Amino acid sequence: MTFVVGLTGGIGSGKTAVSDRFKKLGITIADADMAARVVVELGTDGLNKITAHFGERVLQADGTLDRAALRQIVFNDSDERRFLESITVPAILKHLRHTLDTSTSRYAILMLSSGSGQSPWIDRQLVVDVSKEMQISRVMSRDDNQREQVLAIMKTQPTREQRLDYADDVITNNGSINELDAEVARLHNRYLELSQ
Repeated sequence: MTFVVGLTGGIGSGKTAVSDRFKKLGITIADADMAARVVVELGTDGLNKITAHFGERVLQADGTLDRAALRQIVFNDSDERRFLESITVPAILKHLRHTLDTSTSRYAILMLSSGSGQSPWIDRQLVVDVSKEMQISRVMSRDDNQREQVLAIMKTQPTREQRLDYADDVITNNGSINELDAEVARLHNRYLELSQ
């Protein structure tokens, strides 16, 4: 069984920047956001079930999923959101489990969305932390969102304090690229020791 490090953080914290650095070090990354896209690709059972339920209004002209259209429907209707989750969540978990089970690196990273970041598969929890103002400014510039939109997204996520409370390790990502590289390198060595 592979030693698994859970990686989480709030929106705009820099989880992807951190996971990209671990990947460059040869570490397997099981990414929930990526899995969420894979399980609804053209021709998948997931997309077929979604289309059967919601109709073609959730498809783009090329037959691929129109994520924005689907988001509009499920954002405003909790029953529809639960239905969507009943299709996607088991498929995402199966994809992540397969990625972890077939990992050849000494340890693996399970990169969860901005939620609680907790899973029974995780041996150690790494949280990417950033100041609230840094989160807001990064997401506003990255996604071209208004401040109010970013704050609304942040309200749906665990608080910074909640994440820090269950963290075994923390990367504070308010600094330079060099500081981030150094933090990842330090933790990489630690995880290599722990995974022996």
